[in-house]
Amino acid sequence: MLKKQLIPKALEDFYNKASEETRLENGMGFFEFERIKSLIERHISKPNATIIDVGGGTGKYAEWLAEKEHHVHLIEPVEKHLKLARKRAHKLKNKFSIFLGESCNLPIENEVADLVILHGPLYHLQQKEDRLQTIKEAKRVLKKGGIVLGFAINSSASTVAGLMQGFIHKKPFFEMCKTELTTGIHNPPKEFPWLLANGFYHKPKPLKKEFTSQGLEIINLFAVEGIIWLDNEYFANMLHPKKKATLLELLKVTELDESVLAFSPHMMVVARK
Repeated sequence: MLKKQLIPKALEDFYNKASEETRLENGMGFFEFERIKSLIERHISKPNATIIDVGGGTGKYAEWLAEKEHHVHLIEPVEKHLKLARKRAHKLKNKFSIFLGESCNLPIENEVADLVILHGPLYHLQQKEDRLQTIKEAKRVLKKGGIVLGFAINSSASTVAGLMQGFIHKKPFFEMCKTELTTGIHNPPKEFPWLLANGFYHKPKPLKKEFTSQGLEIINLFAVEGIIWLDNEYFANMLHPKKKATLLELLKVTELDESVLAFSPHMMVVARK
């Protein structure tokens, strides 16, 4: 019997070649990891919470949450990531559980979770009905009053990066940006094989509407990286205590300001059941 392909082959191939295990330990990924942990922590309302980490990758966030004594269940469609997550969980006193699965059909019972983290699914589901089904599933497994954190890539992300790095003047890259800005659909040109595989890049208003259409209440919409990564000496300054404090204060002032949200590569919607 053939195994069902849970995600497109191109996407699985991308993650099999890329190192998701080390991405959060280097460069921008290191600061992304610390920032996202702080955003998640703000939305955990009690000790020993039940948390569903959908698209949890190799388990770095699940490990961190389990070490804080939460009950964590990781769901992931990429076999390579699952193997690494199992190794990570095995080392812990408070282990997290691991399931092969997809966001549109969670292998979790109804109304068991205090918090659901959609950290990856919305990046890749190009069909709106699949995104809505993912959000519907998150709502199903949440307790009444529970919170879902939905991470999305900004429709302007490639364009801003392309302007800063000069790629915008390469015709295939520019055409990709135009499609992302007008339709949200992201398909990397063959000339840029290192870019994220096929995906969907959101604008703030439609992102929020996808959640409200499923009967969820929007609480906030956060910039993840915010505008501070535009600092031309960002990496050096984030390692300098005084300059880092200035950048983080700026991030705090602007993290909910939708007028500058387009400059943040990622955003996080907070919704309540």
